[in-house]
Amino acid sequence: MWENLFPNWYRGGEQLITSTFQTLEMVAIAGVVAFVLGTAIGVLLVVTKKGGILQNVILFSLIDKLINIIRSVPFLILMILLMPLSRLIVGTGIGTTGAIVPLVFGTTPFFARQVETAIADVDSGLIEASLAMGFSPLEIIFSVYLRESIPGIARVTMITAINLIALTAMAGAVGAGGLGDFAIRFGHQLGLTDLLWLAVGIILVMVSIVQFVGNLVIKATTR
Repeated sequence: MWENLFPNWYRGGEQLITSTFQTLEMVAIAGVVAFVLGTAIGVLLVVTKKGGILQNVILFSLIDKLINIIRSVPFLILMILLMPLSRLIVGTGIGTTGAIVPLVFGTTPFFARQVETAIADVDSGLIEASLAMGFSPLEIIFSVYLRESIPGIARVTMITAINLIALTAMAGAVGAGGLGDFAIRFGHQLGLTDLLWLAVGIILVMVSIVQFVGNLVIKATTR
């Protein structure tokens, strides 16, 4: 049955398994780094904006414009531009390892903006009450902003993770490895359509798992 569905498995099966783990590696590492940086930047945008608990218009404007600039650069071009930085940070500008730096840069601004929106939805009355009770800015950030916006952050994390999976597929177009690279080499260049569809199926499974887990977290944290 398997051989009938995927007659070319023997030509690329092992590489498909390797590519799947490469994609998981890129998503896991870049995702964790982008989550930490994006959350921090998102919080910083909220607290430093005009009227924020740590108002700093200059810092807010700088971060805001930097995010807009990075988000405006197409990801494939961003990968090429960041190759020197990738070599400096991880020792290479190509392959799975070399793709992690541009994946972080491509994901963090998007996630930070989403986190900013999620945190901004927190009831301003809670912030005012916390200030009246003498909470420090750090206490407000962790006890109010982040705690109250957990469902929203969970939702945007799920969306960002799905977007990151798509970016890893795009990264494969410039030799980053992973399922995108596999689909191009075996599915497009060699014309092995059964392996192409198998790679697409694995990506869809990854996306479905992310959506399933994300929805569980959202339901568990929504009050």
